[in-house]
Amino acid sequence: MRGFIGFIVMIQGAMGFIGQTFSDGAWGLLPHWFDLPSVAYLGLVAAGAALAVWGDVDKKRKQKRVGSGVA
Repeated sequence: MRGFIGFIVMIQGAMGFIGQTFSDGAWGLLPHWFDLPSVAYLGLVAAGAALAVWGDVDKKRKQKRVGSGVA
């Protein structure tokens, strides 16, 4: 679940940054609720990527633990 949420946050951050930098306004859902600077959208991309990686590593660790027979 962490990886999925991280992916969504990363996409929203990327859309906000790209839209605000190269267009007339940020894209995605976040600009409807918050007025964020471009740097904040880059922070959301980084936070989303960290959540996605954390979720993936945790999932692989659990699979490895179950596969080795250790409960």
